[in-house]
Amino acid sequence: MDILEWLKVLLLGIVEGLTEWLPISSTGHMILVDEFIHLNVSDEFMEMFLVVIQLGAILAVVVLYFQKLWPFTTPEKGWIKKDTWSLWFKVLAAVLPAALIGLPFDDQIDALFYNYQTVAATLIIYGVLFIVIENRNKDRKPRITGFEQLDYRTALLIGVFQVLALIPGTSRSGATILGAVLLGTSRYIAAEFSFFLAIPVMFGWGVLKLIKYLMAVGLAMTATEIAVLVVGIVTAFVVSVISIKFLMGYIKKNDFTAFGVYRIIVGLVVLAYFGVKVLL
Repeated sequence: MDILEWLKVLLLGIVEGLTEWLPISSTGHMILVDEFIHLNVSDEFMEMFLVVIQLGAILAVVVLYFQKLWPFTTPEKGWIKKDTWSLWFKVLAAVLPAALIGLPFDDQIDALFYNYQTVAATLIIYGVLFIVIENRNKDRKPRITGFEQLDYRTALLIGVFQVLALIPGTSRSGATILGAVLLGTSRYIAAEFSFFLAIPVMFGWGVLKLIKYLMAVGLAMTATEIAVLVVGIVTAFVVSVISIKFLMGYIKKNDFTAFGVYRIIVGLVVLAYFGVKVLL
């Protein structure tokens, strides 16, 4: 592979790291990037690559929140951290709806909805919802400002909102943050819980895609394919660390309205570009 191809890999990793955690839809951006940037790899590898590089994004969450997520402690403190175990059980409860619907119907959902019309529509619709909900909540105080206040019913309902993200263009973080805020959490708790939900969901999806690909190619990957995958994962990890730190700093003083406006703009760009392309 020449230098240009490696630059494309870096760009794809950057886009993944930026858009996975901000509520702006990684799929919406990837569909645009993929239109202009074509890696010199097979379609099967590309489909797997775009999912598996998310493992780098997950690793960023694990590294940044390790102390909050690691459930064990010293013998003097009783070996286990009860609050952390409680948080993980709430995460697992929230994962159930997406797992029950997403795993059996993943291929059918992609076949029905992975197109520019759906991506553009969901970008715009959820952009409007972010603006409307933030205006509605402007003078309201959240009832949940800590994970100890987050009950299992609320966690499960946030998981139901995550199911909406099975439709391309919705944004997994966008759907869960929007749902959590509607259910009464603070923006900070909504964002962090969205990050934690991603760990089992994206890890499971990434490993599943990798296994499917390896089975299809006879458990064989070339040295170049492995290198491309590693570069993409590492890039997504580094950019994700920056992206997460930016978002958590941003929402301390701001709401999600700007992301809603940005989603609408990107949705209109997707609709206009592909609409004109079809007409021509």
